[in-house]
Amino acid sequence: MRWGCLTALLLFTAVCCATPVSKAISAVVALRTDMQADVGGIAEGGSAADIPPRMLTAYTKAAARVGRYVPRCRGMGWPILAGIAKVESNHAIGRSIAANGDIRPKIYGVLLNGSGAGGNATVFPDTDHGKWDGTAAGERAVGPFQFMPATWESTGKDGNSDHVADPHNADDAALGAAVYLCASGRDLTRRGQLEAAIFQYNHSTAYVADVLGWIDQYTAAARGPNLQRLSGKVRTVIEAALSQRGVPYSWGGGNEHGASYGVCCSPSGKSGARIKGFDCSGLILYAYARAGIRLPHSAAAQAAAGRRIPARAGTGALKPGDLVFYAYAPGLDVTIYHVGIYVGGGQMIDAARPGTVVRLDAVDAMSGYAGGARIL
Repeated sequence: MRWGCLTALLLFTAVCCATPVSKAISAVVALRTDMQADVGGIAEGGSAADIPPRMLTAYTKAAARVGRYVPRCRGMGWPILAGIAKVESNHAIGRSIAANGDIRPKIYGVLLNGSGAGGNATVFPDTDHGKWDGTAAGERAVGPFQFMPATWESTGKDGNSDHVADPHNADDAALGAAVYLCASGRDLTRRGQLEAAIFQYNHSTAYVADVLGWIDQYTAAARGPNLQRLSGKVRTVIEAALSQRGVPYSWGGGNEHGASYGVCCSPSGKSGARIKGFDCSGLILYAYARAGIRLPHSAAAQAAAGRRIPARAGTGALKPGDLVFYAYAPGLDVTIYHVGIYVGGGQMIDAARPGTVVRLDAVDAMSGYAGGARIL
């Protein structure tokens, strides 16, 4: 039986495509994301694979329309809205999102009554008589962007043209958030002004760091690699891998011929037996087979298949087509848990973990960089 990216060790199991935490993302956010990740879906063109398509549509529409309300705003893009919504509600994953953008069940934050639950220490008296937050006993944040009812009343916008501004609607909430972040006309291409906008949204430096981490990852993922200067087998490999964007992750899935059904089960209990797709090393198998190169179906074994690029050389030593590795104990290849294909510009294409799809990621999106391997 093929175990894909599984490497058995004496004391623990190293799993390719597990969920290490991005340097800029708090452990709390990462834990919440991990628990909800397998409900995610492909977003347009694989540009942000953990965002449900309908939510990404809301973000892109809002970014395009915000100029009607804040003409002087500069730099608003869907990655900014996605970064906010990722931290606030994990893109409403687990909810039903209707064609018109309505999200059900509705998303409510904790009751802000000073109890300390959810970190709240201040009492917020009711302002909407339960209109938006479902209770007249106090205030709680609402919707995928977690607006306070009072803020929504002054900022909310009708993003889906149904003549109602509803914070529980993806289009309305995204447009309201875009207007709020743009304020009187910020230039969000300037890092300082972007940070100020996020801080205005939530007065916490840790929150700003979390959101910026996601914005940076989504921005990197949205930029497609430039293949014009590549040729021969390198281009063949990268184009083959990119052609699989949007294909689901499947534990133990993927071979030289393409996506395949995987096996049961990952250490987190996720089975690939009913999912036709790739795990991280399965994607590598397929892409390199297009260039006539056979590799083993194990991330750790693939590290031994080419000329190793040591981690100490930094990611700047990588060239398009190189394999990129991540390990629990960098320097000890048997602990490698993930592999991707470097495509240039600080990006790799990979099958990250159960619940995601083949996508572009920043090479620093995962911890434990363990160097690379040059096969070509």
